[in-house]
Amino acid sequence: MRNTILVFLVTVAGTLGEMSVGRAMKDIGEVTRFTPRAIFRVVLQSMARPFMWLGLLLMAVAFFSLLLLLSWENVSFAVPVTALSYVIAAVGAKFLLREEVSGLRWLGVGMVVVGVSLVWAG
Repeated sequence: MRNTILVFLVTVAGTLGEMSVGRAMKDIGEVTRFTPRAIFRVVLQSMARPFMWLGLLLMAVAFFSLLLLLSWENVSFAVPVTALSYVIAAVGAKFLLREEVSGLRWLGVGMVVVGVSLVWAG
């Protein structure tokens, strides 16, 4: 049960965190200049976005949950099952971010589910 909770936290919090950071960066717009001044400006703009802070918080939860999971389980279990984040990312991209997800990508998501199921069972 504790593994299930931690895998859930790692995958869901991590993926939602990445999606939140992505949303904040899309609000800022495309970064085209990489001078120190331009980078500093982008950092300041991103820190003014609530989605950036939400994303950082969720990614921290995912990171520390992964550390806890790794303290209880073998790496050969913990790392492969976190591939469920790809499933969550595809679903979130489709329904939360309204992105187009191709049939080939859904096939890949299905293969990830099969792979994670095998790791979990074995």
